[in-house]
Amino acid sequence: MTILPIRVAPDPVLKVKCEKVETVTDEDRRLLDDMLATMYDAPGIGLAAPQVGVTKRMIVVDVSGPDKKEAPLKLINPEITWSAEEMAPYEEGCLSFPEQYAEVKRPAEVEVVYLDENGEKQTLRASGLLSTCIQHEIDHLDGINFVDHISKLKRDMVMRRLQKWKKQHSAAAE
Repeated sequence: MTILPIRVAPDPVLKVKCEKVETVTDEDRRLLDDMLATMYDAPGIGLAAPQVGVTKRMIVVDVSGPDKKEAPLKLINPEITWSAEEMAPYEEGCLSFPEQYAEVKRPAEVEVVYLDENGEKQTLRASGLLSTCIQHEIDHLDGINFVDHISKLKRDMVMRRLQKWKKQHSAAAE
């Protein structure tokens, strides 16, 4: 498995609406494996294909975390078919917005229909952190980032901090 470079905002690929996968191929399965390895290495609990520069509707999640790696999920063409009316706040972060966090309110539960890595249709009911993570990653497939769910003032603050982070990390790499 290959660790892929993660795109950092404001990379334009993070605002692209991704294309549906018509037929699941070996190349798609390899990409999902690479995405999972990249997510664990980062470390994170979710990763969407555009975050590694691929505009396909594919995400990986594992809310057990990079140390345990107990519950990896690979979702192709995920679609939310139901969401609870109850909203749940969560302090979200994102691998494409390193070290940046903001509270986002999302439906507390969702039902998702998707294809697994064998091209088989699956249905998943998620609540808690899994629900939040899946919604966050599906947003990426539509060119929506977690900062798009917060006020302009907070978004501007996050983007300023992110620019500072990028300068610090590019200087450290030289």
